[in-house]
Amino acid sequence: MNVDWAAQGSWGVRMDWGPAGAEALAPGSAVVVVVDVLSFTTSVSVAVARGTQVLPCPWHDERAQRMAERHDAERAVARSKASARQPWSLSPAALRHAPAPARLVLPSPNGSAISSAVTTAPVAAACLRNASALAQWIRAQGWGTLDQPVSVIAAGESWPEQPILRPGIEDWLGAGAVVSALARHGAGPLSPEATAAQAAHDAVTDLPDLIRNCASGRELATMGFAEDVEIAVEIDSSTVVPVLREGAFADAANTR
Repeated sequence: MNVDWAAQGSWGVRMDWGPAGAEALAPGSAVVVVVDVLSFTTSVSVAVARGTQVLPCPWHDERAQRMAERHDAERAVARSKASARQPWSLSPAALRHAPAPARLVLPSPNGSAISSAVTTAPVAAACLRNASALAQWIRAQGWGTLDQPVSVIAAGESWPEQPILRPGIEDWLGAGAVVSALARHGAGPLSPEATAAQAAHDAVTDLPDLIRNCASGRELATMGFAEDVEIAVEIDSSTVVPVLREGAFADAANTR
């Protein structure tokens, strides 16, 4: 997508949704921040904190297995298919309790697909656990200005059996958390989209309770993964800043 009106070119902090939004905003960005609270970027934050390099993968099929073999990595499976032999999945709780591999291929049709598709700017993984730490790191790089803009992408979800973006409120508020933290550290000016996300986040008085009770939170609880939601709402509990370098997310403190 190459249309001027979609690029939010007059702003230092920008915000949009899904793969199309990332495609529109990534060119010219100093960094693209992907937000997929339930659960890709939360899973990445947990795994990277334990020393694992995470390779994003858009597919849940044999291509993920080939990627794992090619990179001498373990492969995460669907939540429902985790086992003692293959305990890694797109579940922050599973990744917290399983052995920490050196490298892990993490398939995801939302956050992982966006992360893999951005090729014109560095990519960082943000969630409610690390929004403040990530904002501090971004500002330390001198990013978040008109000349070095930050683009925050809310991943969203897909409707069951339909390839249509569902604007998950958890990602909207996660993006707002990042924007709010960036603004506190002097980033800007904010685009109207980023301003709206910040306002939505700042207006919530009990963010964990809202995430637990939103559609995506209730979906995970119904599936038996309420612990994933509880990990996702550990607000600013992590100082890890996962940055995608050479195809894998690793902590910015340990990458160059």
